[in-house]
Amino acid sequence: MAEIRTAERGYIRGMPERQTILVVEDDEALRRLVRTALVLAGYNVVEAGDGFEALRRIDHSPPDLVILDLVLPVLSGITVRQEIAAHAVTRQIPIVVITGSAIDPKDLKVDCFLRKPISPDQLLETVRTCLASGARGLT
Repeated sequence: MAEIRTAERGYIRGMPERQTILVVEDDEALRRLVRTALVLAGYNVVEAGDGFEALRRIDHSPPDLVILDLVLPVLSGITVRQEIAAHAVTRQIPIVVITGSAIDPKDLKVDCFLRKPISPDQLLETVRTCLASGARGLT
């Protein structure tokens, strides 16, 4: 039986743990779309609208996976990823990079990558694959 992990996440003895995903996206409409798809698929979702807020949320409670836009206000997604990779507690968090820019994922050395616009099906398939493989975005 699964144990109660934290009251904050609302786990109940005997119920499977729900994975928490941090969505870091400055476009509010896209963030809502991503959140809705993930919640309907059974994930807990935490949101951040900029890179600095994302790092604060990760420091407070590291998620099971981060969905990270590369172009963000305050701190870029690349800077956020570098900060995540720099700390032992967070460096193993899988990251799905999403971007609308013409960047080649091979240049970024990412394992989990989506180019905007994204569909909910693409998103969920990539999230499941990334969580299962333990892939870490930028290296």
